[in-house]
Amino acid sequence: MLYHAKNCTVSIGNTDMNYITFGNGPKTLVMIPGLGDGLKTVKGMALPFAYLYRAFAKDYRVFVFSRKNEMPRNYSLHNMAEDQVAVMKALGLSDVCFLGVSMGGMIAQHIALNHPEMIKKLVLAVTAAQQNETLQTVVCRWIAMAERADYKSLVIDTAKRSYSEAYIKKHSAFLPLLGMVGKPKDFSRFLIQANACLGHNVATRLPEINCPTLVVGGDRDHVVGTAASTEISNKIPGSKLVLYNGLGHMAYEEAPDFNQQVLAFLDD
Repeated sequence: MLYHAKNCTVSIGNTDMNYITFGNGPKTLVMIPGLGDGLKTVKGMALPFAYLYRAFAKDYRVFVFSRKNEMPRNYSLHNMAEDQVAVMKALGLSDVCFLGVSMGGMIAQHIALNHPEMIKKLVLAVTAAQQNETLQTVVCRWIAMAERADYKSLVIDTAKRSYSEAYIKKHSAFLPLLGMVGKPKDFSRFLIQANACLGHNVATRLPEINCPTLVVGGDRDHVVGTAASTEISNKIPGSKLVLYNGLGHMAYEEAPDFNQQVLAFLDD
């Protein structure tokens, strides 16, 4: 299979967790995606992910984890981080390179703070250290849409807030099609994760992170706020900041050199 891509599951407690793996390199990279996991897990996505992040396949064995499939209503980011660590230990993964995107970056912060032995190098992309007005407003808006089961409005609003103005203008004809496929049977998984984001605040603890850290953001991020990446970088000693001008929350997808920036940092 392309880049040795595989779709997998691992047991955790009374449920399981979907994950994918690809690449056959000697080093290990763990990736945790964002809130989109609340609408669709990585199940069946091994080939698309392997192609999208093929630049890592030569030197790394890459693991991409969803959150577990059954979760309680009060499931917090701390709980998610603890479950992620448990699963990694079950798979024999420790002292790995780590890439957390958006909400995945919030979970990664908890892991770096409470289980520093698990992370060799850390990349935090388009994420935040704590609540701010932008993040609070956007997530509450998405929660309201999910509670109405208004999937079309949810995915269109997400796209408009996440991509750059140039990208939206170029692909505007396709926006109405976004809500036609992929609607979940219910929105409980999304709502649990979205509400967990609203309780995120580790800003005062970030100076405790002592592993090499790369922070990546966009200066027009209308999801976590335009200052969120700079705040994280300022608080983590010795961290490196890459801030893309003119890009927003999807900077990791739109920036043509994102993968190369991450690889250069991890290989340094």
